[in-house]
Amino acid sequence: MQYISVEEAVDAPGMRLVLTAGVPGPWGEAAKSMFAYKGIEYTPVFQEGAGENEALRQWTGQTSAPVAVYQELPPACHWFDVLMLAERIAPQKPLVPLDSAERVDVLGLSALIAGMDGFGWHRRLQLLAPMMQLDEPPQTIVRMAGKYGWSEQAHSAAIGRLQAISAELDGRLARQQQRGSDYFVGDQVSAADFYWANMAGLVKPLPHDDNPMPDYMRNTYESGDAATLACVTPRLEAHRDRMYQRYIALPLVF
Repeated sequence: MQYISVEEAVDAPGMRLVLTAGVPGPWGEAAKSMFAYKGIEYTPVFQEGAGENEALRQWTGQTSAPVAVYQELPPACHWFDVLMLAERIAPQKPLVPLDSAERVDVLGLSALIAGMDGFGWHRRLQLLAPMMQLDEPPQTIVRMAGKYGWSEQAHSAAIGRLQAISAELDGRLARQQQRGSDYFVGDQVSAADFYWANMAGLVKPLPHDDNPMPDYMRNTYESGDAATLACVTPRLEAHRDRMYQRYIALPLVF
């Protein structure tokens, strides 16, 4: 994927999507896959994973990715804001239903998967643990740990939250399949389905031919213990695979 710099992006036209360069960050991949589904074209903008990203801070007020900036609108830095911006500019293929009850379900499940205190959040706390438990953790890791609230207590609690979220998602799919739907909500694909397909890779990434991620990253993502691996149940893994078969182009490009 060809990136432009933040400095170049500030005055560039159209949609600019800030992504962690060279790796399949799950939040960034979720944004990319939903944009592709909606037909939203964008210019990729370089962000250094765990870097200081000072130019990005000056532009968007923070240093993480993904960030979506459309024309002269304010930067969308939060998963919810990125999603709702996509809904605003490409409403013809909605990923958030108009029906109020289904809308609550989609946004609630999306938060449970991708939001603060969600599945991805707690898996990230686990992934930070080996480096944070060193006598002298690298400063890049310390910076990330501070940003995402890592502590020994938070790390210890992470597996319980992952199991609870997994049980809710698995149960939701089971009930949906009983009524003939492959999706988390209603009968159509939604943002919750895209978020889960991408977030599951934090535990069970796709094989190398589909996801040619760096070896160090694959080893980290696949490092979960038996309890963590079990959080991607057979039903949830099958859902992930269906999403890639139907909606997300492979191999991933980043």
